[in-house]
Amino acid sequence: MAARLPSPEKLEQRARNVLLYQISKSAKSKHQLAEILVKREIPDEIALPLLDRFEEAGLINDLVFAETVVSSRRNFRGLSKTAIKRELSQKGVAAELIATTTDIITPEEELESAKRLAATRIKSMSRLENQVRTRRLFAYLQRKGYSSSIIFEAIKHAEAQAVKSEV
Repeated sequence: MAARLPSPEKLEQRARNVLLYQISKSAKSKHQLAEILVKREIPDEIALPLLDRFEEAGLINDLVFAETVVSSRRNFRGLSKTAIKRELSQKGVAAELIATTTDIITPEEELESAKRLAATRIKSMSRLENQVRTRRLFAYLQRKGYSSSIIFEAIKHAEAQAVKSEV
């Protein structure tokens, strides 16, 4: 006896429950939610209209999601504009929304963020040789997505502050 397929109504209810559960856990982009529904074997003819209805109701909003990601990654993880753009792109946010939400980050803010991170990190490296400290700071800031020119300026600033605090 072949396994019965669930009715479209049951599949829609299951998809709705999955979406509500995922949204309640954490903010997600429409693309991420669509991928989750695919993994749960919800057919596209049920998933896509349901995602559109959730979007119309304001439960899914990629702009708000992107703004939240930009804010949290800047303030809590210290990521650069480039790293944030990459992350949003991987999460399936549209390129226009990525540009809109990340264009608020100025090069001066990016430099200040890198300086803050370097100044904080250099304090724990006071016993290291200068070359080792510079290499590790460079790698740390590079993992955060900063460009070489910003990294060198941030390291120079952090070393100058470290010398001032020693005196």
